[in-house]
Amino acid sequence: MNIGIVGLGLIGGSIARAFKHFTTETVMGWNRSQDALYKARLLEAIDCELTDERLGICDYVIVALYPQATISYIKEKCGLFKPGAVVMDICGVKRVVCNELFPLAEEKGFTFIRGHPMAGLERSGFENSTPHMFENASMIITPPDDISIEMLAKIKKFWGQIGFSNMAVTTPENHDRVIAYTSQLAHIASSAYIKSPTALDHKGFSAGSYKDLTRVARLSEGMWAELFMENQDNLLRETDSLIAFLQEYRDALAAGDEGKMMELLKEGRIQKEKADAQDMR
Repeated sequence: MNIGIVGLGLIGGSIARAFKHFTTETVMGWNRSQDALYKARLLEAIDCELTDERLGICDYVIVALYPQATISYIKEKCGLFKPGAVVMDICGVKRVVCNELFPLAEEKGFTFIRGHPMAGLERSGFENSTPHMFENASMIITPPDDISIEMLAKIKKFWGQIGFSNMAVTTPENHDRVIAYTSQLAHIASSAYIKSPTALDHKGFSAGSYKDLTRVARLSEGMWAELFMENQDNLLRETDSLIAFLQEYRDALAAGDEGKMMELLKEGRIQKEKADAQDMR
């Protein structure tokens, strides 16, 4: 099987390295920066460069670019894909990508599946990639409405080869609604939290809570700003909700109302327990 990977950053690079580590598939890669391409060849993360000519022999093409770059790439190269090839994006938002590319896939005769791996690190770039990134991770896919059970099984098997243990199937709309809370809001909260001047005076006074809250503040602002803007409506709703809850805690603190503070903290604990119970199902 021939696999083409477009974009050899943290996630694309990790996908390439995982397929070379865990399988015998042929992996071809393309990257805008030649530096990442050279590193991928040196570490044997890819077998060769993914050229326009080689796109035509790929059974799978994984596009690991930012949303607008993904749309542009697939529109530009769609005439080169092998008939029946499976083309997958792995963007962090889905509605904008699906709306642009579903009709194109039908017209050109390739299968377009949108994926979003629930794995990553706070550091970006191929140099931080790892073949073990996806072990026991979840892959979210937002397939076309008419996808067959056989194709879903094929996609699950494909990703299972490199460690994904779960495949969640949903709509683009639901993906973007939930991801605004589980991922995007967390990055905004972390970025805002670390801006306190006290952050520069934390040494010796911080442990797990500080590390957990600040880890994802080390982000790629170009990528995350684009993701935020492409999911503006959902992220605005979640941000407004967080601000409203924080205001309740602030008001209780300002009023010196210990009883109210205990009530708010209890509500948070109970909600966390409910969320954990959902994870156990």
